[in-house]
This record gives sequence, structure tokens and C-alpha cells, in this order.
Amino acid sequence: MMPLKISILSLIFLSQTIPALSAKERCNPNDKKALLQIKKSLNNPYQLASWDPSTDCCDWYVVQCDPNTNRIVQFNLFSANISGQIPAAIADLPFLETLVFRKLTNLTGQIPEAISKLTNLKLLRLSYTNLSGPIPTFLSQLKNLTFLDLSFNDLSGSIPPSISNLPNLDALHLDRNKLTGSIPDSLGKFTEKVPDLYLSHNHLTGSVPRSLGDLNFTVLDFSRNQLEGDISFLFGTNKTIQILDFSRNMLEFDLTKVEFPESLTSLDLNHNRIMGNLPEGLSQLNLQYLNVSYNRLCGQIPVGGQLQSFDASSYVHNKCLCGAPLPPCN
Repeated sequence: MMPLKISILSLIFLSQTIPALSAKERCNPNDKKALLQIKKSLNNPYQLASWDPSTDCCDWYVVQCDPNTNRIVQFNLFSANISGQIPAAIADLPFLETLVFRKLTNLTGQIPEAISKLTNLKLLRLSYTNLSGPIPTFLSQLKNLTFLDLSFNDLSGSIPPSISNLPNLDALHLDRNKLTGSIPDSLGKFTEKVPDLYLSHNHLTGSVPRSLGDLNFTVLDFSRNQLEGDISFLFGTNKTIQILDFSRNMLEFDLTKVEFPESLTSLDLNHNRIMGNLPEGLSQLNLQYLNVSYNRLCGQIPVGGQLQSFDASSYVHNKCLCGAPLPPCN
């Protein structure tokens, strides 16, 4: 009976250990191969030291596996000492939903077309790098994107009109680049969601397309460009805008009869050529921030609401604006 007992114990042991051994390596071999190629392309940086081919890639730093499929769904490389370009092998991670290359000042080159193959992407953040070249039109193929951040780079050229073909976009960050040309009319033609738009600190010119007045934006930051003309069509009592920043442009219109929505909490129009009076409606708003300095405004600052809670710097250097917190009107 002893040999039989040993045999049964052996079977029990094997039945317990074999699944454990197979479960140990969760990582998909194709994903592991792609990640190792990415590591090689980036010259084996210290931040990827955990990427040991003898270990499970689902346990590696920077990446994350889906618990159900065990496919790589997140790649987040942040503040690493790497140099070179975004590796083409990133295209061989087809299940990626999040892709981040951020605060990598030695990351250069253009945004690679390999990214166009990542059709499952929901979040794409390539920011605080030295990426250059144009914003590629192929980004409009990534229909699942909800967040696109290309800020703090050296991107140049115009904004591709096709960017409005992203139906699920909640936020678009193109700020702090070297973009030129006019704002495409298509940015007022998003068909599903209306994203927050951040276009500040570029070299954009021309007028703001009137099509933007057809949508209910929540955040518009177009500050520090060379935009001209009238943006009063962005306001109205039926709008939902909360934060609007068009400071340091060359806007020129009469503010007197503009009606503001109750939703507005932050308004920055400093350093433009805006004329007229401050509307009484501003005193009805629960403003957290206001700056209309360095314009051509006149008349008394309306009394009430939050308008007297801001200091004089919010109103200075206008043509003949007066009243608290500025000196009294004559």
C-alpha cells in the first residue's frame, strides 16, 4: 500500500503546483516581446530596470495588465531620464487604453504613425517633451479617445480640422506649443461630446470661428495668442461656460450689452482691446476669478456680487473705468 500512497500524494502535489506554475506567468508573450523592444529602443533606461525577461511583465513598473485578459492596457512613462524617440514598437500593444509619455525633456522627434494602430486608446498624453513637427491627422482615427493632451511640446503647424471627428473627447490640450494659423471652424462642430479646449500659449491668428457659439462649452482657454475680433457670441444666458480665458490677445468688441450665463465662475479678458462698460449682469454671478485689466473699458464698476472682492489689479489700465476697488468716479 505504501507505493500507492506515495503515488496519490504525488498526484495531489502535481495537481496543486501545475496550475500555480501556469498562473505565475500572466503576461501575454506578444506584449512582453513588444515591451522588451521598447526598452531596447530607449537604450535600457534605469526606469525600466524591472523589465526583466525572466519575470512576469504584468508586474513590471510603468505598465499595467487588465485583470481579465492579462493584456497590457496602460503604459505610463513619467519623469524618466530617457532620450530618443517614441518607439515604433508601441504599436505592438494593441490593447492599450492609456498611453503616457510625460515630463521627458529628451524625448524628441515627431508623433509616430505607430500610435494610429492603438484603436483602443482612451487617454493619450504626450506632454512636457521636445516632440516636434505637426499634429498628425491620423489622431482623428482614435475614435475611443476621451482625453488628448499634447501640451508643453514643440509642435508646429496648424490645428488639423479632423480633430473634431473624435466623438468621445472630454478634453483637448494643445496649449504651450508653436501652433500657427487660424482656429479651424470644425472645433465648433463636435457632434457627440463638447470637449474642454485648451489652445493657450501658441501663435494662433485670425478670429474665433462663430461655429464655437453653436456649442455649449464648459472650459475655453485661448489665452496668449494673436486672436482678433469679437467673441461675444460665446456668451449668453443659455450657455454653460464656466471658465473662459482669452487674455493677452487682440480682441476688439463692445462688452456693454453682453449677457453672461449663471454658470460662469472665471473670466479673464486682460490685455485686449475691449471697449464699453462692464455689464450689470456681472454683479449677479458667483465669480471666483475676474480680470479685465489692460483694455479700453469705461464707466463705473457695477456694485454687488463678487465684483468688489477683487483687488484693483483686476481692473487697472482701462480707458476710464472707475469705482471700487478703483478710485471713485468723478
